[in-house]
Amino acid sequence: MLKPIILASTLLALASCGHNTAESVKTPQEDNTKTDSVVAPVETKAPNTDYKPAFTGQTRIAGRVTKTPYEGNVLSSDLKNPWGITSLPDGRLLITEKAGTMRIATNAGVVSQPIIGLPKVNPDGQGGLLGVRVDPDFAQNRMVYWVFSEPLPEGNLTAVAKGKLSTDETKIEGATVIYRATPAYNGTLHYGGRILFDKDNNIVISTGERSDLQTRPQAQQLNSGLGKIIRITKEGKPVAGNPFANTAGARPELYSYGHRNVQGLAFHPETGDLWETEFGPRGGDEVNRVEAGKNYGWPTITYGIEYSGSKIGDAIQQKEGLEQPVYYWDPVVSPSGITFYSGTAIPEWKNNLFISALSGMHIVRLVIENNKVVGEERLLADQNQRFRDITEGKDGALYAVTDQGRLYQIAKK
Repeated sequence: MLKPIILASTLLALASCGHNTAESVKTPQEDNTKTDSVVAPVETKAPNTDYKPAFTGQTRIAGRVTKTPYEGNVLSSDLKNPWGITSLPDGRLLITEKAGTMRIATNAGVVSQPIIGLPKVNPDGQGGLLGVRVDPDFAQNRMVYWVFSEPLPEGNLTAVAKGKLSTDETKIEGATVIYRATPAYNGTLHYGGRILFDKDNNIVISTGERSDLQTRPQAQQLNSGLGKIIRITKEGKPVAGNPFANTAGARPELYSYGHRNVQGLAFHPETGDLWETEFGPRGGDEVNRVEAGKNYGWPTITYGIEYSGSKIGDAIQQKEGLEQPVYYWDPVVSPSGITFYSGTAIPEWKNNLFISALSGMHIVRLVIENNKVVGEERLLADQNQRFRDITEGKDGALYAVTDQGRLYQIAKK
């Protein structure tokens, strides 16, 4: 059932800042903004460390407040631990559920029965049925691609599968695993799990480094599938021209490395650049613009510390040859799925990056100019929901799912 949540956007954003924003903070970015307001940074809690950013604006940037009236609608509360969401060609939404099922939801919030025929997942911990995308030629071939935590005798791993959605939409036919991010490991954390199609109809996926101290170093190893962004064909083969195709001992499917646990992947609608979000430990959640062959530093450099409070490695934040995040958070917001807004209904959102935050319990809006973050806003912060994934629908609205089972639509009022 449709449940409207009227979001007087200015009031919501001001309330979510957690401080008095009646007095605006004047910054240079204000001159570049036609429709939204620049205010004090939205983060007011103390950081976990005294680490210094590498450049101005890398963290705790000035806040923004959307002026265009918008509203959020709870379309459904009937989902069970939804994890990934994507649009079908007709505008309906295909959603994965952590335990191993898919469902289709209409834009009015009517949710289908579970779709069967998928391979078994290990739903323990952070595992399960994860990211999902439909083939760019879905209207002709009805193919669906997804990421999941696959249980094997030697442990669990991040796997990619594909199959055909039956004409009656009740099952996946011919499900086949096309890629496995080996080695398998007997753990249930940090699978990554997002999936995209690039402009050439190749597949981009993210993997995690499986969290534990013994697997963590593999994020830096080119002979491992852990802690990477990977580019493969629809058949699961390395894409010709990948950056390590001719590097001895390296896996040819690797696109970038040095990642901790990437749960957000999106292409910028104008530049075509690949952006990602990844979980830091205690502090140090990151936003990165991903370039082929680059090393994003984990665990050698980080703006976070261990959950115990101890230092990580040499406790350094910068090192030559290792990429700096475009933006980071300390304390964390736990950034999961992401999407860019390419619509026109809310002008100040054009090309902004929207991030579903788990522990932060809000949706992050980042204003990006010239590959730098120049503003941050918190949306739906009054909902007390762990936002897991977000996508832009065919109708130009944003759709988000939460761990608690809700499906939201966010659009101009």
